[in-house]
Amino acid sequence: VQLQASGGGSVQAGGSLRLSCAASGRSSSDYGMGWFRQAPGKERREFVAPVSWSGGSTYYADSVKGRFTISRDVSKDTAYLQMDNLKLEDTGVYYCAADAILVPGVEEPDYWGPGTLVTVSS
Repeated sequence: VQLQASGGGSVQAGGSLRLSCAASGRSSSDYGMGWFRQAPGKERREFVAPVSWSGGSTYYADSVKGRFTISRDVSKDTAYLQMDNLKLEDTGVYYCAADAILVPGVEEPDYWGPGTLVTVSS
């Protein structure tokens, strides 16, 4: 699976951004998609949100619950992460990922896309 992310940028706290991740190379029913992020100076990537292949099952890290919404357009094989009410601590590089079973606890998904930088300023 090849993943291509877009939509990062700079925004003030309280603002919104939408990330997109387009997948290609395999049938969309073969994998779940999701987002991880890595904050500046942190070694580990935080699992932010996954979405099932159909888009019907989602999960959110406590740190983003109620502010972020993940969705998936199966016809376009694209996942989206709508980020609202952004906070300074949301700053980081966001990575799109895909895995046959992408659920919380997965730290090394089968496929990674290139990161996209999100910067939230005061």
